[in-house]
Amino acid sequence: MSQTPSYVHGTSATPLLGETIGQNLRGTVERYPDREALVVASQGYRATYRQLWDTTTQVALGLLALGVEKGDRVGIWSPNRFEWVVAQYATARIGAILVNLNPAYRTAELEYSLNQSGASVLLLSRGFRQTDYRAMLEEVRPRCPSLRVSLVLDDDWQLLLSNAKHVSLATLEAREATLQFDDPINIQYTSGTTGFPKGATLSHHNVLNNGYFIGEALRYGPDDRVCIPVPFYHCFGMVIGNLACTSHGATMVIPGEAFDPLAVLQTVQAERCTSLYGVPTMFIAELDHPRFGEFDLTSLRTGVMAGSPCPVEVMKQVQSRMNMREVTICYGMTETSPVSTQSSLDDPLDKRVSTVGRVHPHLEVKVIHTETGAVVPRGAAGELCTRGYSVMLGYWANPEASAKAVDAAGWMHTGDLATMDAEGYVRIVGRIKDLIIRGGENISPREVEEFLHTHPGVSEAQVIGVPSVKYGEEVMAWVRVRPGFTLGEEDLKKHCAGRIATFKVPRYWKFVDAFPMTVTGKVQKFRMREVSVAELGLETAAAIKTA
Repeated sequence: MSQTPSYVHGTSATPLLGETIGQNLRGTVERYPDREALVVASQGYRATYRQLWDTTTQVALGLLALGVEKGDRVGIWSPNRFEWVVAQYATARIGAILVNLNPAYRTAELEYSLNQSGASVLLLSRGFRQTDYRAMLEEVRPRCPSLRVSLVLDDDWQLLLSNAKHVSLATLEAREATLQFDDPINIQYTSGTTGFPKGATLSHHNVLNNGYFIGEALRYGPDDRVCIPVPFYHCFGMVIGNLACTSHGATMVIPGEAFDPLAVLQTVQAERCTSLYGVPTMFIAELDHPRFGEFDLTSLRTGVMAGSPCPVEVMKQVQSRMNMREVTICYGMTETSPVSTQSSLDDPLDKRVSTVGRVHPHLEVKVIHTETGAVVPRGAAGELCTRGYSVMLGYWANPEASAKAVDAAGWMHTGDLATMDAEGYVRIVGRIKDLIIRGGENISPREVEEFLHTHPGVSEAQVIGVPSVKYGEEVMAWVRVRPGFTLGEEDLKKHCAGRIATFKVPRYWKFVDAFPMTVTGKVQKFRMREVSVAELGLETAAAIKTA
């Protein structure tokens, strides 16, 4: 084993952008006013950079007319639509903090996020799939004292635009002149290992530079058209997707409100997309679609695969059958805006599937001993830490959690176990944090456990992740029923329905009289996992997290 320390610094001749998102977008508009900026296939929407700028100006003025001040929190609860993108840039231009709400949220999560962030304005769609957002908001609103305005995108969008006439352009320009690139502009809720999600708070500098350097790695220019079927509420959509495009004059191409493999294939062909994003599950669904052979994907060149480990055969097929010879792998976390490492366009296949690439420009990465905190030699496993411009400002209104995540020297402790080889490639080998990652969604076992305990018949619940070929991991609950109650799987599924996001509802259930314990009385979750894998006959798979 090499004695070279597991530390790398992403030196770069390309400087960081010292500007706000609004200033950066203005520069792109000036360079490429007539280039297409945004295409949303499902809404029949198209806008050039000049048109996108004008619409963000109107929405920014409309929000100012509602009394939105710099630093106010504006929630957005919607699947992928053009209004989401406009809101992303409009809020950044007035210094409001956009609070991303997961479209899968149910009432408990909605209420928590609105109150924890102190959101005063909420932009929401009527609903998503079979969910009625308006009814859910009505249910929780009496318990959300900070929320004073809600606007339904389908009904109130024109009203928001027409409100612009009540505020002068000079007022907007005066607000923009007060903004600094280190100001917070985004809160994204991320599941930690304890209790409710924490609001990672990100600045212009965090996300704009991360998007810019991802675009640089993918060699984006104004001729690139990027198909983005990943959700905007997550960094994958709004940073790796939108900001990588708008910082390079590329076109954001949105196939639909949520992922649908056929819509992606149709959109790539119709719009001649040069880049495509997704988690491995999405690429598998596209490759396996019965109509795959009907589509011309020769326009594709590159893209990003992230969210969970990519099987070698899938990567080979993406490169050959989908023409994405320059596809890259990204690794990171919401708290690092998100990408810390990325494979290069010309990395050999084995490096693309067995590693998560090398450190990004202007960032530092080290691997440390999990107990001593000392940097370990190359090849040794330890906790991966990231430092640099991408590290979040902190968790919103949670200094204690912030201090635990980011140490005094500015290192973000990822909770992931990694090794670094002689060339600086990073391989994720496991996790310290008790976190389930299902199809790219972070799920806190503690959060699901606490929710299950709200059922009067549950005496104790322990939640673990078990392997899944399709999603990487699935949620499993072991439950001890309170004496005098009769409880089954369907009872608890019914208890979860409509109250926590569907992806958090356990896929597997086991009812027990006791849990495997250590001599000190601590539940042995690793043992629960072993038993469950054996009983369910599941294929074991390494739990690897990418961006």
